[in-house]
Amino acid sequence: MPIILNDEAAQVALGESLGRALAGRGQVHLIGDLGAGKTTLARGILRACGHAGAVKSPTYTLVEPYETATGCVYHLDLYRLGDPEELEFIGARDMLGGDALCLIEWPSRGAGWLPVPDLELHLEVVAGGRQALARARSPRGHAVLASLPVELRDSMSGEVPVSHKEDEC
Repeated sequence: MPIILNDEAAQVALGESLGRALAGRGQVHLIGDLGAGKTTLARGILRACGHAGAVKSPTYTLVEPYETATGCVYHLDLYRLGDPEELEFIGARDMLGGDALCLIEWPSRGAGWLPVPDLELHLEVVAGGRQALARARSPRGHAVLASLPVELRDSMSGEVPVSHKEDEC
Protein backbone atom coordinates (compact mmCIF):
# COMPACT_ATOMS: atom_id res chain seq x y z
CA MET A 1 0.00 0.00 0.00
CA PRO A 2 1.61 3.30 -1.04
CA ILE A 3 1.79 6.24 1.33
CA ILE A 4 -0.32 9.24 0.35
CA LEU A 5 1.43 12.61 0.58
CA ASN A 6 -1.20 15.34 0.82
CA ASP A 7 1.10 18.30 0.23
CA GLU A 8 4.67 19.42 -0.41
CA ALA A 9 5.45 19.51 3.32
CA ALA A 10 4.51 15.83 3.64
CA GLN A 11 6.71 14.99 0.67
CA VAL A 12 9.69 16.86 2.14
CA ALA A 13 9.09 15.16 5.52
CA LEU A 14 9.15 11.75 3.83
CA GLY A 15 12.41 12.73 2.13
CA GLU A 16 13.85 13.76 5.50
CA SER A 17 12.96 10.38 7.02
CA LEU A 18 14.56 8.61 4.07
CA GLY A 19 17.61 10.87 4.28
CA ARG A 20 18.15 10.01 7.94
CA ALA A 21 17.80 6.30 7.17
CA LEU A 22 20.22 6.53 4.22
CA ALA A 23 22.81 8.29 6.42
CA GLY A 24 24.55 9.87 3.42
CA ARG A 25 25.28 6.64 1.53
CA GLY A 26 23.75 4.60 -1.28
CA GLN A 27 22.02 4.92 -4.60
CA VAL A 28 18.36 5.87 -4.89
CA HIS A 29 16.34 5.91 -8.09
CA LEU A 30 13.52 8.46 -8.05
CA ILE A 31 10.91 7.26 -10.51
CA GLY A 32 7.79 9.11 -11.59
CA ASP A 33 6.22 11.20 -14.31
CA LEU A 34 6.93 14.90 -14.78
CA GLY A 35 5.53 16.76 -11.79
CA ALA A 36 5.41 13.73 -9.50
CA GLY A 37 7.71 15.43 -6.98
CA LYS A 38 11.06 13.73 -7.47
CA THR A 39 13.03 16.92 -6.82
CA THR A 40 10.85 17.79 -3.83
CA LEU A 41 11.62 14.40 -2.30
CA ALA A 42 15.32 14.94 -3.05
CA ARG A 43 15.10 18.28 -1.20
CA GLY A 44 13.91 16.46 1.92
CA ILE A 45 16.69 13.88 1.66
CA LEU A 46 19.26 16.65 1.27
CA ARG A 47 17.86 18.51 4.29
CA ALA A 48 18.31 15.38 6.41
CA CYS A 49 21.92 15.26 5.22
CA GLY A 50 22.46 18.82 6.49
CA HIS A 51 21.96 20.89 3.32
CA ALA A 52 20.10 24.08 4.18
CA GLY A 53 20.24 25.88 0.81
CA ALA A 54 18.14 25.69 -2.30
CA VAL A 55 17.76 22.44 -4.21
CA LYS A 56 17.29 22.90 -7.92
CA SER A 57 16.46 20.29 -10.47
CA PRO A 58 19.57 19.28 -12.41
CA THR A 59 17.55 18.86 -15.61
CA TYR A 60 19.94 20.94 -17.71
CA THR A 61 23.21 20.32 -15.86
CA LEU A 62 22.52 16.56 -15.42
CA VAL A 63 24.15 16.60 -11.97
CA GLU A 64 24.22 18.89 -8.94
CA PRO A 65 26.78 17.96 -6.27
CA TYR A 66 26.18 18.93 -2.63
CA GLU A 67 28.73 18.81 0.18
CA THR A 68 26.74 18.01 3.31
CA ALA A 69 27.37 17.10 6.93
CA THR A 70 27.01 13.41 6.00
CA GLY A 71 29.26 13.60 2.93
CA CYS A 72 28.84 14.23 -0.75
CA VAL A 73 25.39 13.89 -2.30
CA TYR A 74 24.99 13.79 -6.08
CA HIS A 75 21.58 14.67 -7.48
CA LEU A 76 21.31 13.52 -11.09
CA ASP A 77 18.46 14.10 -13.53
CA LEU A 78 18.81 11.97 -16.64
CA TYR A 79 15.69 13.26 -18.41
CA ARG A 80 17.73 15.00 -21.15
CA LEU A 81 20.32 12.26 -21.47
CA GLY A 82 20.67 11.27 -25.12
CA ASP A 83 22.49 7.98 -24.54
CA PRO A 84 23.42 6.11 -21.34
CA GLU A 85 27.09 6.22 -22.41
CA GLU A 86 27.03 10.00 -21.81
CA LEU A 87 27.17 9.15 -18.10
CA GLU A 88 30.77 8.09 -18.61
CA PHE A 89 31.67 11.56 -19.91
CA ILE A 90 30.18 13.40 -16.93
CA GLY A 91 32.13 11.25 -14.46
CA ALA A 92 29.18 9.24 -13.17
CA ARG A 93 31.31 6.14 -12.66
CA ASP A 94 33.30 8.00 -9.98
CA MET A 95 30.13 9.41 -8.41
CA LEU A 96 28.37 6.06 -8.28
CA GLY A 97 31.43 4.07 -7.26
CA GLY A 98 32.37 6.25 -4.32
CA ASP A 99 31.17 6.51 -0.78
CA ALA A 100 28.44 9.05 -1.56
CA LEU A 101 24.69 9.27 -1.78
CA CYS A 102 23.37 9.39 -5.36
CA LEU A 103 19.80 10.48 -6.05
CA ILE A 104 18.91 9.71 -9.66
CA GLU A 105 15.81 11.03 -11.40
CA TRP A 106 14.72 9.34 -14.65
CA PRO A 107 17.03 6.32 -14.14
CA SER A 108 15.42 4.50 -17.08
CA ARG A 109 17.42 6.88 -19.34
CA GLY A 110 20.60 5.29 -17.96
CA ALA A 111 19.39 1.70 -18.38
CA GLY A 112 22.18 -0.74 -19.13
CA TRP A 113 24.78 1.59 -17.66
CA LEU A 114 23.53 2.34 -14.13
CA PRO A 115 24.10 -0.28 -11.44
CA VAL A 116 21.15 -1.71 -9.53
CA PRO A 117 20.12 0.87 -6.90
CA ASP A 118 19.72 0.30 -3.20
CA LEU A 119 16.23 1.79 -3.34
CA GLU A 120 13.66 2.64 -5.96
CA LEU A 121 11.16 5.29 -4.93
CA HIS A 122 8.11 5.38 -7.16
CA LEU A 123 6.09 8.60 -7.06
CA GLU A 124 2.76 9.17 -8.68
CA VAL A 125 0.29 12.04 -8.84
CA VAL A 126 -3.07 10.98 -7.39
CA ALA A 127 -6.23 12.77 -6.32
CA GLY A 128 -5.35 14.77 -3.24
CA GLY A 129 -1.57 14.79 -3.71
CA ARG A 130 1.09 12.22 -4.46
CA GLN A 131 1.68 8.63 -3.52
CA ALA A 132 5.03 7.05 -2.80
CA LEU A 133 6.09 3.44 -2.85
CA ALA A 134 9.56 2.13 -2.04
CA ARG A 135 11.23 -1.00 -3.31
CA ALA A 136 14.50 -2.25 -1.81
CA ARG A 137 16.84 -3.65 -4.45
CA SER A 138 19.89 -4.49 -2.29
CA PRO A 139 20.69 -5.59 1.26
CA ARG A 140 21.48 -1.94 2.05
CA GLY A 141 18.09 -0.92 0.66
CA HIS A 142 16.35 -3.47 2.87
CA ALA A 143 18.26 -2.14 5.89
CA VAL A 144 17.29 1.44 5.03
CA LEU A 145 13.60 0.54 4.77
CA ALA A 146 13.80 -1.47 8.00
CA SER A 147 15.19 1.57 9.83
CA LEU A 148 12.32 3.87 8.82
CA PRO A 149 9.65 4.69 11.40
CA VAL A 150 7.17 1.81 11.45
CA GLU A 151 4.27 3.86 10.03
CA LEU A 152 6.34 4.76 6.96
CA ARG A 153 7.89 1.33 6.55
CA ASP A 154 4.56 -0.45 6.62
CA SER A 155 2.77 1.98 4.32
CA MET A 156 5.30 2.55 1.56
CA SER A 157 7.00 -0.79 1.01
CA GLY A 158 5.68 -3.10 -1.63
CA GLU A 159 5.10 -3.63 -5.26
CA VAL A 160 5.35 -0.94 -7.88
CA PRO A 161 2.02 0.56 -8.97
CA VAL A 162 1.06 -0.85 -12.35
CA SER A 163 -0.19 2.52 -13.59
CA HIS A 164 3.31 4.11 -13.50
CA LYS A 165 4.60 5.22 -16.91
CA GLU A 166 7.91 7.06 -16.35
CA ASP A 167 8.91 7.32 -19.98
CA GLU A 168 5.67 8.84 -21.23
CA CYS A 169 5.47 12.63 -21.27
